[in-house]
Amino acid sequence: MSVSRSSTELSPKIPLLLAAACGLAVANVYYTQPLLGLLADEFRVSVSAIGSIVMVVQLFYALGLLLIVPIGDLRSRKRMTVIQLLLIAAGLLAASLASSFFMLLAGLALVGLAAVVTQVLVNLASALAAEEQRGRIVGIVTSGVVVGILLARTFAGVVSDLAGWRAVYLISSLLTAAAAFTLLAVLPPDSADKSRLSYGRLLLSILRLFAEERLLRTRAALAFFVFTAFGILWTPLALPLGSVPLSLSPSAIGAFGLAGAAGALGALGAGRLADRGWGERTTGIALVLLLLSWLPIGLLHHSLPLLVVGILLLDFAVQAVHVTNQSLLFAALPAARGRLTGAYMVFYSIGSALGAFLSTQAYAHYGWSGVSLLGACVSLAGLIFWIATQKRRL
Repeated sequence: MSVSRSSTELSPKIPLLLAAACGLAVANVYYTQPLLGLLADEFRVSVSAIGSIVMVVQLFYALGLLLIVPIGDLRSRKRMTVIQLLLIAAGLLAASLASSFFMLLAGLALVGLAAVVTQVLVNLASALAAEEQRGRIVGIVTSGVVVGILLARTFAGVVSDLAGWRAVYLISSLLTAAAAFTLLAVLPPDSADKSRLSYGRLLLSILRLFAEERLLRTRAALAFFVFTAFGILWTPLALPLGSVPLSLSPSAIGAFGLAGAAGALGALGAGRLADRGWGERTTGIALVLLLLSWLPIGLLHHSLPLLVVGILLLDFAVQAVHVTNQSLLFAALPAARGRLTGAYMVFYSIGSALGAFLSTQAYAHYGWSGVSLLGACVSLAGLIFWIATQKRRL
């Protein structure tokens, strides 16, 4: 099946296909989170150290953002997509066969490095979209990323209950390899204009973008704050849910990802609001909701329904800020999408890694109350930062 660029732009199926591919690819990074308790027991790793799995994966993801995603400004994104998906499949296979904690980390590090294919696909969607539809299209595809992150927990929980944690990675390895060959057949060629810079100069130009573009610096900082908060919630969540007195199964723990997915889908309209010039207002409201979400989240041991409310609020807020960020950046500098994405998303990944590390330390020493207080402080810092940027604009 071949798809011309013109038909791709007009067909509503293409953004949905890209969203599904992004969701499948990025889910591979997050299967570990509801399995942390099982992996700690399997490899005899302490609770305070088990968060290193998430941290290592996110750090390699950040490396891929800096070194791989910008290549999309030079080379075919379609070819990059297929190669990266096959590398993910190989890393997942290694993780499923891991006989040591180090082998597990190595396999998942490769997954993290190649999982930046999601950003390559977001860039491709942005290039194909008409200018007046770019925010909406980016919102659809980016929602696939966030929903994939959240539903990964449900998938991992159910499969591990039925067939063990190794089956999670093995099944996903096969699905990811199948996705690679499907996209090879279906994706249109990447006919967007390519930069004539060398690879080295391309990487150096990322530093220049940071120095020259205040919008990039501001939106990258906001990504850091919201995804640190995101990591603080989701990394240790399986630990109190799986422990006494709750003692929930991996399937039940993974089901909380459904609430997060619902929250993320609720933020689909953020891209349209950015297209209409309401990006800053959307950002401010989302950051307030992010801060408020930690009150019901902190009541985990008192009410699971309130926890669900908090998850809905947090994931809605994070997705709204994230979609708005990307919509504003792509509209401002369309010729540098790959470099913009790599520069911006590295803060997403560093934030997620820092949230994973800090939250597992907080949980080990101060319990869930410490995690919730930490998340509220990071969220408040993000809101204060945004308010400060608004004062500079006046």
